[in-house]
Amino acid sequence: AVDSTETISFVADAGTFATSYSVEGSENSKAIKAITLAQLDAHQAISRLRKEYEDKMISDTTYRSKVLAAADAYKEAARKYIYSAPMSTAAYFALFQQIDGLLFFDLYDRNDVKAYGAVATSYDHYYPESPRSKHLYNLTLQSMKVLRAQRPIDYSSVETKEISFLDIELPDVRGEVVKLSEAAPGKVVLINFTAYQTEWSPALNMALGELYTKYHDQGLEIYQVSLDSDFHFWRNGASNLPWITVRDPQTVYSQVAGLYNVKQLPALFILDRKGNLVKRVEDVKKLESDVKAVL
Repeated sequence: AVDSTETISFVADAGTFATSYSVEGSENSKAIKAITLAQLDAHQAISRLRKEYEDKMISDTTYRSKVLAAADAYKEAARKYIYSAPMSTAAYFALFQQIDGLLFFDLYDRNDVKAYGAVATSYDHYYPESPRSKHLYNLTLQSMKVLRAQRPIDYSSVETKEISFLDIELPDVRGEVVKLSEAAPGKVVLINFTAYQTEWSPALNMALGELYTKYHDQGLEIYQVSLDSDFHFWRNGASNLPWITVRDPQTVYSQVAGLYNVKQLPALFILDRKGNLVKRVEDVKKLESDVKAVL
């Protein structure tokens, strides 16, 4: 970033010029260096996470949460420069950094669009004739228009009825849709959100198998929801299990898991014989006693 009144000097080793240089004479250029290093840190972290995920070293949920954390770390660093000097070149530069072709700052996120608004307002004031100013201003207006259109819907006229649990309707290993409410009427149902690709999945399934063998004749059924991204891996693992196994193709973006407020796996819930959701299992070690209490 060069201003006509500045005399700027760069000093660096030729082999590592892009990241190791020092700059004097331009606060904007110093800020751009800091933003670039923050973007590089995020890029390296996300690339490392993708490799671990592809090698099945981490689960879907862990991968997603850590990628979001790496992106948030970049945005936290960038916001300091955006809000302290929104009219600066560094602020504009920070807004448009990308990872794999996607902007770190999401134009359709209510928090991120505030950063676009701050820079767009400043650029429109200081540089009204600049093509960059007009482009940024139009982008921000478009984003705000979309977000305003997403106002809450009025459900006051919709007929409502009380329900005892949230139903699930997903395909099993044969591709046939199995509805939770129709799967085990009159039985105690253990709902399990899981992922077969995790390191703890085999041990959990062994524990569930022991429970199923011991209490199935007394009225226990298991409805297991997989959030695995690898369909074939899940189907191979689930095909020989005696209980109901289904998979949500939305994987870690599962709306069903969201409705059940599943923030980490495994997650377990118990329905009583009347279909009432009576227990969220907090401690897997106490699973058997929790099941027995409802049976």
